[in-house]
Amino acid sequence: MGIVKDVIKLEKNPAMSPLQAAHTAEFRALMPVTANWAYFDHAAVAPLPRGTRQVIEQWVAQAAEQGDVPWLNWSRGVERCRSLAAQLIGSEPSEIALVPNTTAGIGLVAEGFPWKLGDNVVLPNDEFPSNQYPWMNLATRGVEVRRIAMPAGRLDLDCVAAACDAHTRIVSLSWVSYAQGWRTDVAAAVELIHAKGALCFLDAIQGLGVFPLDVGAVPVDFLAADGHKWLLGPERAGICYIRGKHLDLLRPTGVGWNSVTAGHDFSKIAADWKPSAARYEGGSLNMSGFLGLAKSLELLLRFGTEWLSRAVLEFTGQLAERLRSLGAEIHSLRDNPEGSSGILSFSLPGRDPAAVRQRCLDRGVVLSCRGGRLRASPHAYHTDEDLERITAAIKSFV
Repeated sequence: MGIVKDVIKLEKNPAMSPLQAAHTAEFRALMPVTANWAYFDHAAVAPLPRGTRQVIEQWVAQAAEQGDVPWLNWSRGVERCRSLAAQLIGSEPSEIALVPNTTAGIGLVAEGFPWKLGDNVVLPNDEFPSNQYPWMNLATRGVEVRRIAMPAGRLDLDCVAAACDAHTRIVSLSWVSYAQGWRTDVAAAVELIHAKGALCFLDAIQGLGVFPLDVGAVPVDFLAADGHKWLLGPERAGICYIRGKHLDLLRPTGVGWNSVTAGHDFSKIAADWKPSAARYEGGSLNMSGFLGLAKSLELLLRFGTEWLSRAVLEFTGQLAERLRSLGAEIHSLRDNPEGSSGILSFSLPGRDPAAVRQRCLDRGVVLSCRGGRLRASPHAYHTDEDLERITAAIKSFV
């Protein structure tokens, strides 16, 4: 009955079709967080879906009661996570490395690439620190980092082109800016970067899970994303994509028993690296995390990124209009739908963002503060009920 009631409520919104309403209600029913919060913080740490929680709890019970007896079943579940991640981005499972987080994926490429003295890396100057420090750390190897400005909060591909030269080996950029939410046209960026003779690394954490990306059609060279944001997974369970033709380009780092073909034959010691991205995984994996991530990936694939992205963009647009009506200043660029995302940066003139965030928390609404502004990041399961809750919270402050 709860889902039926939600569908009836959602169908009152003329902008939402009955099918969209049904999808939203179904998704919402799978998110326990909705019983307590209007949760607008998926760009930070997402709440877990009910099924993901159940899978992790099952692993905890089995680990406590049976030790490693179910290990083979866990291992199969982890491999399913790899396959589902590949399905999400249109790659081969052999091109997916399971990593603890985005930072680890970036470091894998930064440290494994065959740099030469005088090489350079190009990246926007407002990247999240995880997409800056691994590259900056290459200074001791004679690699220059060229940080380019983001005029008006958006990536200007002309600026990228101007920063590249014959010694540019990698351009590393975020699919979606973590602070203001600008979504880069990945296809156009990759085309430009390859024309400059460089490779493209995509920090995909703020887009993957909601927006569609097919690496078969858009030839990104490397990609990394932790699972704990839009993928609705737990922390310390992420993916790194390495295009197959680049597997032998990167020197494996952090290697261990799980990096070689005879990984389970501990008596055979030979640096015979696996013929897949799994060679970069080193040792034991976070099994509970990847089992949980697999369940979240199943959920997202069931709904599909076409619907998920439309739902997120429609709701974020409604949220922007509601905030404007309350006197908020919207800082995220909304003039180009192709550049919009699920991240909405805003401020209330004359109000302290931290104080506004706390007032919202007190009234059951979760936001973040980034760069001296408030940041809202809704997913695809939000409804008018959440709009009303944030409206009431903001009104109580202004």
